[in-house]
Amino acid sequence: MRGTRVWARLLGLQRAVIEDVWIGDEGEVVVAARPSWRERDRCGVCRRRSPGFDLGEGRRRWRALDLGTTLAFVEADAPRVSCRRHGVVVCAVPWARHQARFTRAFEDQAAWLAVNTSKSAVAELMRIAWRTVGAICERVAAEAQREIDLLAGLRRIGVDEISHRSGQRYLTVVVCHDTGRLVWAAAGRDRRTVEAFLDALGEERCKQIELVSADMAAWISGPIAERLPDAVRCVDPFHVIQLATDALDEIRREVWNEARRAGQTAVARDLKGARFALWKNPENLTARQQLKLADVQRTNRRLYRAYLLKEQLRQIYRLPAGAAIALLDGWLAWARRCRLQPFRKLAKTLTEQRAGIIAAIEHRLSNARVEAINTQIRLITRRAFGFHSPDALIALAMLSLAGLCPPLPR
Repeated sequence: MRGTRVWARLLGLQRAVIEDVWIGDEGEVVVAARPSWRERDRCGVCRRRSPGFDLGEGRRRWRALDLGTTLAFVEADAPRVSCRRHGVVVCAVPWARHQARFTRAFEDQAAWLAVNTSKSAVAELMRIAWRTVGAICERVAAEAQREIDLLAGLRRIGVDEISHRSGQRYLTVVVCHDTGRLVWAAAGRDRRTVEAFLDALGEERCKQIELVSADMAAWISGPIAERLPDAVRCVDPFHVIQLATDALDEIRREVWNEARRAGQTAVARDLKGARFALWKNPENLTARQQLKLADVQRTNRRLYRAYLLKEQLRQIYRLPAGAAIALLDGWLAWARRCRLQPFRKLAKTLTEQRAGIIAAIEHRLSNARVEAINTQIRLITRRAFGFHSPDALIALAMLSLAGLCPPLPR
């Protein structure tokens, strides 16, 4: 085998011609190469053949995978072409992505490691900065999304938001219920973010969406109602029960404050200690918490009535659809006349959301898959600490949770 082929195999160079090999001033291996004649004069963005423009800024180097403990680089000319779509850009090279200073094999390995290991391990093993890993993930994920249409064939989706940094920094995520994969994510938590997803989906594919699970936020429900004419919106059960728990806790605080102002120190202390007994599901209560709940039933009928309202609302998601709808309507009637202002307010909210709640009951659809994805994104956020922008975090999430992670170089 010729020596040039050995170097091409070692560095993963395909569709390229090896011109020379030498040892640099700092002990690095430098391989001079040029694209094969089929790969010359192509736009770096779209890879279409284009007329030459100039010689660019001369020779350029790309970091390749290390040869044992020795750094390796590929060096080549970097002329520019004039693309009719993208203007004057640097020519494409077969061994690297556009605007990258690393070879394709190097970036694929760095992206795989970023998905499967800690950030410190990636940075130390690849001998690059952690922010450089973020830029690599962005390029690898962008290329994979151009080759794989994640939005094709969507029928049932879930939409939610997740905080990724302090200071009200959010991501909006979209998950396919059928595959359980993340299919779209963007920075922001507003109507324009949801509309950006619908624009990416396109008019024809919007008509194919059948079910959308989400919370009761207007910035999600508004665009969905306008742009997805055939879709049924399912209100997430978790958020419904959470509102009931919040209403219960508001009443508990009112009762606790009243007892404290009246000088009933022991009663106030017992009410504060009963918080978890009131929150937890009855089947999960400990013996001590059951006694606490019994004390509340005996001493404070107002608070116990609020507890029963919360528990009865939970039951609508445990019954068949017909019985659940009847129980929901009965619960709304009870809540309207219960003389507990937080629950009367909740009854008004749930009356407005009744169609979405019934849809969730009938189709047995919730945001559980979305919440599972959000939990994994939180772990990725901790690993991604130090990335300069949310784009790198989104890219790492897409590589990890959308099935876009490249295989290790072979």
